[in-house]
Amino acid sequence: MSVWQELVGKARCLWRRLWRRLWRRPRPAPEQASHIFHFEGQLARSLRALAQLEDRPEGELAADLLTFALAERQAAEAHLDTWRALTARQQQVAALVCLNLTNRQIAARLSISPQTVKTHVQHILASFKLRRKSDLRLLLADWDFSAWQGNTRP
Repeated sequence: MSVWQELVGKARCLWRRLWRRLWRRPRPAPEQASHIFHFEGQLARSLRALAQLEDRPEGELAADLLTFALAERQAAEAHLDTWRALTARQQQVAALVCLNLTNRQIAARLSISPQTVKTHVQHILASFKLRRKSDLRLLLADWDFSAWQGNTRP
């Protein structure tokens, strides 16, 4: 695992913890909201360790992690909205693409022609604003398509 992947993983974990803690706290006045962070327990220790590792102030690191996590969350919601806008057949094809099946294998599994699969893939890529199937696999790498392995639909 690369350092970047490890940091992204830690950022996601910190985001979940931040979200739970901030959700339960009283809301500060709008002019103070951008400056208040309060961390306890394991979250505080993790943040402190990461700040020391990067030689940065904890508050600055927390703000950056929160900004990153919010951007990731917005992107994930946009991807889910795009997925929901696909037809059921396009979702099937996309899931099988993410499981590394070839167009011919997808066609055989869904009882459609390889050209139809190719057309579906083109529409899927256009919907996600991507150019290659490998980009789709990378974009949806965190999604669990295991239910699609044995069946055409979960």
